[in-house]
Amino acid sequence: MSARAVATAALAADAPRWSSARLAASLSRLWSVAVKEVLQLCRDRLTLAMMVALPVIQLTLFGYAIDTDVRHVPTVVYDQDGSARSRDFARSLEATGFYDLKGEVRGYDEIERALRSGAARVALVVPPRWSADLLRGRPAPLQLVVDGSDPQTVSSATNTAAGLAQARSLQMLVQRGQAAPRIELTATTWYNPDLRSAIYIVPGLVGVILTMTMVMITAMAIARERERGTLEQLIVSPLRRGELILGKIVPYVAMGLLQMTLILVLGRLLFDVPIVGSIGLLYSFALVFIAGNLALGLFFSTLAQTQQQAMQMSFFFLLPNILLSGFMFPWDAMPKAMQWMSQALPLTHFLRIVRGVALKGSGFVDLLPEALWMGGILVALLVFSSLRFRKKLA
Repeated sequence: MSARAVATAALAADAPRWSSARLAASLSRLWSVAVKEVLQLCRDRLTLAMMVALPVIQLTLFGYAIDTDVRHVPTVVYDQDGSARSRDFARSLEATGFYDLKGEVRGYDEIERALRSGAARVALVVPPRWSADLLRGRPAPLQLVVDGSDPQTVSSATNTAAGLAQARSLQMLVQRGQAAPRIELTATTWYNPDLRSAIYIVPGLVGVILTMTMVMITAMAIARERERGTLEQLIVSPLRRGELILGKIVPYVAMGLLQMTLILVLGRLLFDVPIVGSIGLLYSFALVFIAGNLALGLFFSTLAQTQQQAMQMSFFFLLPNILLSGFMFPWDAMPKAMQWMSQALPLTHFLRIVRGVALKGSGFVDLLPEALWMGGILVALLVFSSLRFRKKLA
């Protein structure tokens, strides 16, 4: 046997041993990198806490809060009959759990004000001599006026009231026989009679997109300065804390207004979404909303050490906004505790504002409570951001 053949045979015999050694070395290097990554993750306590808390908090929060069944819809009553029977029918509506009676009104103009301001979503109209028609066996009509700016409410509100009217008619049929009257319920949808989803969704997208972009952009502002090493220059500059915070916000306000304009124009051109109310009023409220989101992003940036952490906090904040603000699921269907929690979200109030102005023609007085909520949130976030930045300097 030649020397070359002997060497080849020896290498072939040693091949499994060399493969095992290479595999062991590769696994050792892989293990070292994995251990290093785990140690790095353990040092980043904010990221570790978010990874653990995110699924627990969101599963508990959203599993408890999200309910697609519309209940406790605020309702007003225009009772022109004023009889015991008409009041009993209104109380029966509330007993179903789908309606919360908020009081009586004295005309259609008051119904319009209640629906436009958001104080009510449904109005029950009882015509004159309604009880007398029931006693004489005549058809007794009722009208249900529903706010169509939220299509999710319309079908539930209409079907429940129609079912109650039918049940009352059958009850009287059993009691009186063929001479029993028939309660006829007619549903009238205001503001969105065709129940087009685009008319409801597109104005809401203004708030969602502004929240997503404004919070994320500014959340990385201070963190980016820290990573680039330019934060020290800002510290030694003559800028005050408030000036620095406002200086970080102002450039992005114009960007937010530009985004809003783009969405509204495309919504009009592509989906024929109307803007019934005042454009100037809508933009005035939008300024407060954009500033609030920018202040929140800055507050996140004072908490985060890196841009990655700032982005993680932004994503953590975005999902509750979408699910709890009323953008995707009926706000009235949420438990009271979740409704109070959602009041701390600027998007909750801006959705009511943009839909009220665009679809209902709501005015300043109608939307003043929502504007006050947004203004209070903005002031609180600016104060917290300034205090957090001072603590970082210390």
